[in-house]
Order: sequence, then C-alpha cells, then structure tokens
Amino acid sequence: MWRVWGLEASVVVTKPESIQSARSIIDERLREIDLACSRFRNDSEIRAFENAGGMPVEVSSTLARLIRTALDGAERTDGAVDPTIGAAVVALGYDRDFALIEGRDVPIKTSFVSTPQWTSVRLDGQTVTVPSGVQLDLGATAKALAADECACAVSMSLDCGVLVCLGGDIATAGPAPDGGWIVLVQDGHDAPADTVAIPGGTSIATSSTRKRRWSQNGRHVHHIVDPRSGTSVDAAWQTVTVGADSCVSANLASTACIVRGFEGARDLLNTGLPARLVDRAGVVRLLNGWPTDDAVGTGRREP
Repeated sequence: MWRVWGLEASVVVTKPESIQSARSIIDERLREIDLACSRFRNDSEIRAFENAGGMPVEVSSTLARLIRTALDGAERTDGAVDPTIGAAVVALGYDRDFALIEGRDVPIKTSFVSTPQWTSVRLDGQTVTVPSGVQLDLGATAKALAADECACAVSMSLDCGVLVCLGGDIATAGPAPDGGWIVLVQDGHDAPADTVAIPGGTSIATSSTRKRRWSQNGRHVHHIVDPRSGTSVDAAWQTVTVGADSCVSANLASTACIVRGFEGARDLLNTGLPARLVDRAGVVRLLNGWPTDDAVGTGRREP
C-alpha cells in the first residue's frame, strides 16, 4: 500500500513474483494521468484552458481520453456528474492538494457563478474547446478510469490476475483467485462493513461524503458537488457503493446516486447494478442482489 493523489493505493496480483513490476506499471500510468489532468500542478495540461480564452486547444491522447470519459459520464448521468464544476469546487476552497486543507477552516475566496453545463465543452479528436471562465474538474471519473487502465495494463503486460485499488475505486482484470477477489467494503473504521467476493473483470466503486471534508467559515463542506447549486451535496446517503463491469461505470452510478439522493436510489434500482447504500443514520440498504457474503461490522441493516 502507498499514498498517491492524497489517497491510499494498493495492488494485488495472482503472481506474487510480479508485484514489483505491477507497481512500476501503475506508477507510470498514474504519472501520465496526473500530468494530464491534475488541478494542482502548474505544469499539467488541463491548466492550459485557463489562458485559452475559449479558443480550441490541442491536447495529448491521454487528456482527450480523460475528457471524453468525463463527457460521456455526464451524458450517462444526465448531468449529475458534470466535469464543468471546477469553479464551484474552487469556490468551496478545494483549490489545492487535499492534504493542505484537511482539518482546516478555509475562507471563501470567490463567489460561485453558475457555469455552462458539460454540453458547452467541445471535443473533436484531440482538440478541446472549453468556454472562457469554465474550469474542468475530472476528478469524478479520472480516478476510476485510472483504476481500470492500470488493472488492464498490469494484466496484459504480466499475464496475471490483478486487483487495483485507488481510494474507493477498485478494478480487476484477468483471472481471479479461487473464490474471487475478497474485498472489505467499509467507509471508515466506525462505519458498517461487509466483505464481498467479486469475480475477475469486475469493479466496485464507493462514493462518500464522510471523507474529503473540510470547513469553510465554520461550515462543513465536502468534495461531492451538486452541479445545479454549485455547493456540497446535502446528502441523503453518506456512502454509496456500486458493482459494475468497469470502475468508471460503478463510480458514475455511485456518485450520481449521492448527488440525486432518494431519486438516485430509484435510478440505481432501475439499472440493475448491485449497490450498497448507507444513509445518514448508518442504516445499510442493499439493492439488486448486492453480493454480501458476511457482515463484519456492527451497523444496522435493512433490506
């Protein structure tokens, strides 16, 4: 386990002798993605849009892929997961690496003004046009895509099964161990927990309002933003975990559910994706045959 992007990362492979090679592959891919889309690096590609004045910008294939994933995600979630919330996130004080604001009170620096929605961003091959004043934040999909791509790269390069975990985003590729990949689902040591077994080639993503929290002028805020208001979501669910065939799909579903609240739970039910929702009171609700093997926590549970 190691720290990257302000979160815990880990990798497990079915060939123990390949673990160091797996870590090298992952580190290289994460550096490439960070250089493309980090909001906190002065030399990242995404910062180029700040001075483009709404003019088209030619970007790398990596950033184009990240933006395409974000725009596709916005379309799939009907705008609940919107990559044009960057200005809102900055207005909330999340304008630097999270370690620099965690546990601190951050003053209001700017007033949030509604920005154009994701449909205002144009992507033509590797040419991207972002309206002047609009700031992209790809965090909702970039981490999940990174998990998917890292797992695929390790499995293909080393001919093994692999599980990659980046914070709450878990992707697998290749053959799983006998009995599947055993994953602990728990959002903090004091939260209800489950262990689940997932087959190779599937993913789990968790979206949470319990982590990445800070205060702004004495008011608690968190990183999941409602695009309609530009403020932290007043969440019905403190944690949502979803299983899917890719980490991107799982993360889109879990994040959209938190943004939409009870309506989001109904949407999840209709998707058929297995999901585990924890409400404000710590009550766990399971949807669509969530694959619980054994409850290892003390939280209350409701069907």
